[in-house]
Amino acid sequence: MSDETKKTGWFSRLKAGLSRSSSKLGDGIGSIFTKRKLDDESIEELEELLITSDLGVATSARLATSLAKTRFDKDVDPLEVRESLAAEIEKILEPVALPLEPDRSNAPHVILMVGVNGSGKTTTIGKLASHYKSQGLKVMMAAGDTFRAAAIEQLQIWGERTGCPVVAKATGADAAGLAYEAIERARSEKADVLLIDTAGRLHNKSDLMAELQKVLRVIRKLDATAPHDIVLVLDATTGQNALSQIGTFKELVDISGLVVTKLDGSARGGILVALAEKYGLPVHAIGVGESAEDLRPFTARDFSRSLMGLNNN
Repeated sequence: MSDETKKTGWFSRLKAGLSRSSSKLGDGIGSIFTKRKLDDESIEELEELLITSDLGVATSARLATSLAKTRFDKDVDPLEVRESLAAEIEKILEPVALPLEPDRSNAPHVILMVGVNGSGKTTTIGKLASHYKSQGLKVMMAAGDTFRAAAIEQLQIWGERTGCPVVAKATGADAAGLAYEAIERARSEKADVLLIDTAGRLHNKSDLMAELQKVLRVIRKLDATAPHDIVLVLDATTGQNALSQIGTFKELVDISGLVVTKLDGSARGGILVALAEKYGLPVHAIGVGESAEDLRPFTARDFSRSLMGLNNN
């Protein structure tokens, strides 16, 4: 399969995955701008639509104002509005669209994955392992969410599926000790990448903070430069709650980037724009489905055009 065919296939999946979000925006824009000039009232209606589509208050105001600057008091059609918004959203997203590329010189490049339970964190680790293995990298995973038996089993299933070894212990084992063991094993087996899962029990923040900080201390005893990335996995279906999750985790650890999952699960795809505008953290990858192929590196143009229901031309 050629790169072009792969790209076209991914864009189709992304567009289908964002169809709930793009339908809400497209229908709303269609009803606002049918045979109508761009005036104060329509700008206000557009801003409200963008806010209810989870793009955030500041971003929505900025997008509506930008449209008004060039087209105020002119006849506009819905397609023109969608094209204009897609171009502005692409500008917001472009600086944060950064793939997560392991540095082979680290050997192993340690990626600590954090996020609340249910965000898709463990599944994302499996998908990333599959992605890196397909690039010819030697990948290892560590089942560091030792509080959930399901998380350990889930990672072991991904290990079998991808052919990547998984370091795991019994439920309730010390997560920091497991991380230490995983790094030692990754070194001895000359792994290029080590993906470490962590617990996500946000209802007891002080326990989670203590555990994460202990994991970090132990990792840094073995390698002062590790973890080389701390990636927060966010579930897009939580909408505005994703913003507060970033705030909470930034208090616990130094987040280096984001993966946004389950964009196909609701009409809240716009939240990614709000995240980029508010925090400016790199968005490494996005997920629109269950299979490993449904998690791909994030690109600003593909996302912004899919969000507005436009073709990628």
